[in-house]
Amino acid sequence: MCQINIAIFASGSGTNAENLIKFFSQSKSIKVALVLSNKNDAYVLERARNLNVPTYTFSPYELTDTSLVDNRLNELKIDAIVLAGFLLKIPDRLLTKFPDRIINIHPALLPNYGGKGMYGLKVHTAVIDAGESESGITIHLVDGKYDNGKTLFQAKCKVDSGETPESLAMKIHDLEYRFFPKIVNEFLLDTFKQR
Repeated sequence: MCQINIAIFASGSGTNAENLIKFFSQSKSIKVALVLSNKNDAYVLERARNLNVPTYTFSPYELTDTSLVDNRLNELKIDAIVLAGFLLKIPDRLLTKFPDRIINIHPALLPNYGGKGMYGLKVHTAVIDAGESESGITIHLVDGKYDNGKTLFQAKCKVDSGETPESLAMKIHDLEYRFFPKIVNEFLLDTFKQR
């Protein structure tokens, strides 16, 4: 099997991106070839550079209305995309170029608490305010709607009485670190095993 090159799209601090880079640095089959962000001050870029992964930044306009991002992905022969805290909608043309090869992680049990504007502490606040007894993560394929594609994996955690959005976020981060790289690895090896 040829090496699978992945690109990570992220908008924020990049703890999940860093976790993925470290995980795949041990892999003979999958390589994180590029980290992209729509914010040129996102700390994920610093994390990537510290781990010797090339970075690329773009504006929302460049993502939706130009081929600059596509060209960069083509140059590095990217096979799949992983979203790790990326807040913009993926344009249809990239969904067409990477059919069932764009993976996202959401910090709740979809189909609940997903959709536009539902990210980070907003999700955890909504879960607690609704009186849920559990939350978790959903790793899913990306389609044309926010947080809507086929679910690949879910893991759950308890929402304790007196839980705060911050304390729930820590539990969710623990699930993300534990499962996200492993599920991405399994899915991609399975998807590309015919190559």
